[in-house]
Amino acid sequence: MDALQLIDLVASGEDGGRQFKSDVRNAESLASEMAAFANAEGGIILIGVADNGSIKGLESSDVSRINQLISNAASNLVRSPLTVQTENILLDNRNVVIVLTVPKGIDKPYFDKNGVIWLKCGSDKRRVNTKEELRRLFQISNQFHADELPAKAGVEALDKLRFRDFLKTAYHQDYPDSNEELVKLLQNMNLATETGKLNLAGVLLFAERPEWIFPQFVVKAVRFPGNEIHQSEYLDIEDFNGALGTIFEGAMAFLMRNMHKIQAGRGINAPGTPEIPTVVFEELLVNALAHRDYFVSAPIRLFIFDNRIEIISPGHLPNNLTVAKIKTGNSNIRNPIMVSYVAKGLLPYRGLGSGIKRAIEAWSEIDFIDDRDGCLFSAIVHRKAIKRTVEGSVEGSVESDNPILVQFRRNPELTLLGLSKALGISLRATEKRVANLQVQKKLKHVGPKKGGHWQVL
Repeated sequence: MDALQLIDLVASGEDGGRQFKSDVRNAESLASEMAAFANAEGGIILIGVADNGSIKGLESSDVSRINQLISNAASNLVRSPLTVQTENILLDNRNVVIVLTVPKGIDKPYFDKNGVIWLKCGSDKRRVNTKEELRRLFQISNQFHADELPAKAGVEALDKLRFRDFLKTAYHQDYPDSNEELVKLLQNMNLATETGKLNLAGVLLFAERPEWIFPQFVVKAVRFPGNEIHQSEYLDIEDFNGALGTIFEGAMAFLMRNMHKIQAGRGINAPGTPEIPTVVFEELLVNALAHRDYFVSAPIRLFIFDNRIEIISPGHLPNNLTVAKIKTGNSNIRNPIMVSYVAKGLLPYRGLGSGIKRAIEAWSEIDFIDDRDGCLFSAIVHRKAIKRTVEGSVEGSVESDNPILVQFRRNPELTLLGLSKALGISLRATEKRVANLQVQKKLKHVGPKKGGHWQVL
């Protein structure tokens, strides 16, 4: 780097990877700055540059002192010690700016002399204040993963039928005869802790009521009218909980009943083909359930609009992954225990790193957004505009209405119980959705409660 390059660099100002210091006299303070950079993506400290960007530089008598201080801080005041680089840039006034480069750490987390873990926060730094942040640092360094989190539930929380069937199918093994044998087996399978409690993976994969233990890890699905989020207006809404397999099946059913069905020349009673290939949502939902950040206490959100479908997962892409990299098949396992069991048939799984590629190959109109500030990852599947035709009259006709209205057009005398069975949802959920359509004046019941019929408005 020469003086002109230095001027251009300083003109960009301070940020998460660049910091200015007019002088350094406290080795412990410098060590905390180094630890913060090492716990992030690395960065540079320009010593001899004031906070306002003025470049005075250091006199020759200060350069030797500061280089010694840098060596002491990196070697003795950061745990684990860091290997840093320095470069001296000579200015026109014969003073020097020291460019101190701190690499991205390979042994995170890094502590200062007092055992404090520092993180970059914009151009500044801050202490790690929560267990969640600390766990994420250990996750980055492959020392701890969210699916190892201990739960407060013991083996009594297991869905015995589900776990028994899995043992038979995957391992050709019988269900243990005693609790002691069961605990030992779960520990050997990395589904329970040393104390005999289930971990997060054990709960989400095999517990009878995972939502009672971790109520935040569900899928919330809404079908909105139009292309914007409404506070109170919706066409369909449902929350999906239970084991991951149950959540997946429920979310897929929600998607299928809220998508257009293309008749493609078949008869009026034919079920039709989904407007977007089913495999697209199988891959994206499996990706969301298996790879979301379980250190973030929030649900996966599934939003359906007229022009797009959004699957929003807590947690941005881990480590050095980018959207460009995942499109080419690169992957980074955030929850290794859960992924290992998903691959054994608990969810439709076709290989590590291939899911995003497979979804794009089946439907190219997909955008991915890695929101690192909001700690979210979104998959946005764009829907194509479909022109309505008379049902069954021509090739490519569609059913593009709310599925409840479609059912009542076909059979106005259909009961709510019959409707719930046709849609594959509970009677209570059916009653709520029908009531919502009545409020919106899209549906009307004519005649007595028993023996009347439904009129689509």
